[in-house]
Amino acid sequence: MLTILGFAMIATFLVLIMLKKMSPIAALVLIPALFCVFVGKGAKLGDYVIDGVTGLAPTAAMLMFAIVYFGVMIDVGLFDPIVRGILKFCKADPLRIVVGTAVLAAIVSLDGDGSTTFMITVSAMYPLYKRLKMSLVVMTGVAAMANGVMNTLPWGGPTARAATALKLDASDIFVPMIPALAMGLLFVFALAYVLGRRERKRLGVLTLDEVLVEEPAEPETVLVGAGTGTGKGTKGTKAVTGGSGGGADLPEESEDDGFQGLDPHRATLRPKLYWFNALLTVALLTAMIMELLPIPVLFLLGAALALTVNFPHMPDQKARIGAHAENVLNVSGMVFAAAVFTGVLQGTGMVDHMAKWLVHNIPDGMGPHMAFVTGLLSIPLTYFMSNDGFYFGILPVLAEAGQAHGVSAVEVARASIIGQPLHMSSPLVPAVYVLVGMAKVEFGDHTRFVVKWAALTSLVVLGAAVLFGII
Repeated sequence: MLTILGFAMIATFLVLIMLKKMSPIAALVLIPALFCVFVGKGAKLGDYVIDGVTGLAPTAAMLMFAIVYFGVMIDVGLFDPIVRGILKFCKADPLRIVVGTAVLAAIVSLDGDGSTTFMITVSAMYPLYKRLKMSLVVMTGVAAMANGVMNTLPWGGPTARAATALKLDASDIFVPMIPALAMGLLFVFALAYVLGRRERKRLGVLTLDEVLVEEPAEPETVLVGAGTGTGKGTKGTKAVTGGSGGGADLPEESEDDGFQGLDPHRATLRPKLYWFNALLTVALLTAMIMELLPIPVLFLLGAALALTVNFPHMPDQKARIGAHAENVLNVSGMVFAAAVFTGVLQGTGMVDHMAKWLVHNIPDGMGPHMAFVTGLLSIPLTYFMSNDGFYFGILPVLAEAGQAHGVSAVEVARASIIGQPLHMSSPLVPAVYVLVGMAKVEFGDHTRFVVKWAALTSLVVLGAAVLFGII
């Protein structure tokens, strides 16, 4: 009976989430509470929730302060030189532009928020793609795959969900997976190179001056000749024609304004503190990899230090926290709501009964390879269902089944994040609509292009994880 109720609870949760009849937070709270009553253990609901919240508090703290930290770093301009450098590197070469898109998306993905990554990447790269008449689905596909690999960062969502669902330390899941994920990211860069060569062959290579020529609708703006009357543009300068036919050179920065991914004049910039912020970020990531302190403590200290140094006045600090409050509330609220779901699933014994049923139905030869099986299953399952549904509904069952065959929960958790490169293009991911909307690409076109490449990226990560003995 508990087996049937357990699967019914998960199915109800998945259906309501996918049909958007309930928000993830509401579904995570109300559905398990209702099934807890059906099981006849409604009186113990409070105990289940408190136990769950106690175990999930560190994960929620990590997500809260990681979002604030990287949000502040974007606000103060830490990534601005990187964006400008990538644009300068790209020039007007389609190959460089596609590779630059992948690199930029991967770097900006450090903030753990897909929507922010896509907004910055498309804002920076779209003008180049548009002027050169490059394929926009190449831009959206490469950006989505790069972000999908980087989305496995402990504060990105999937790893935190896996840690939450199985009550593990996020660093125990992520750090050993770094070599396999690095191979996945290298594959994305290699794929970007191949796609870029295809675009270069189709379009050729222009000079930066040719790309920066204003549209015909603005005839008053022309490029200054090099003094020979040939009409060739001088690199890095533009002029507005005057009555005498002469023109005054504009600063080089003015020509790049249309190609900036971030507002170069925003009030939150702190150029004098750039190196402090860069060193702080490097130190924070190094300490995380070396596990000098728990990840929640590191980001708590980092966020507090970043806010205090960059925004010493209280009103400014409050404004920055307020600017990122929505992301913080959505993510941390989801984690605490998950305490109800996981608490009921485990406290009532439903997960144990489902695992036993699953164990009996898995061929004996596959049991010892549950981590590999989980990695394979994560590719389609995380595409056709939300991360909430997979990590809170399916993963605990797979982990229990794996433990019955001697496979540790942490191995299964590591394998569960392998499907993320494909997941980021799932129709259930809100950020992908930001990506295709800003790029003016039809979602169907994006899907047809990216699915095969993203699935292949996930398989590369899976193969590397097996080759390196991670799972």
